[in-house]
Amino acid sequence: MKGYIILLFSIAFEVLGTSMLKLSDGFTQLIPSVILLVSFAVSFTLMGIVLKTIPLSIAYSVWAGLGTVATGLIGVFVYGEVLSTLNSIGLIVIVLGVIVMNFGKTNTVHG
Repeated sequence: MKGYIILLFSIAFEVLGTSMLKLSDGFTQLIPSVILLVSFAVSFTLMGIVLKTIPLSIAYSVWAGLGTVATGLIGVFVYGEVLSTLNSIGLIVIVLGVIVMNFGKTNTVHG
């Protein structure tokens, strides 16, 4: 359970960093650029910790899937982007994929 809590923090920092990409304006805005780089560093550091307790296939699918969905929703609610019906279906499929990956958990072999 602790691994999943750390994973959620990793996702949150990844989403923050990705959201700052738009505000960094091609890395020409200092504050958003610094937040982006620090957020990604924290996210990847936390992901490294997560991989000690959660298999890579599960951790990465959850990280990428939920990060994509959260970033898509931030695009809609913060930046006023509009998702088509097909985009919305895609986000739902991603969430379903994360759920399916977690039902079929794999075992990790530590050497």
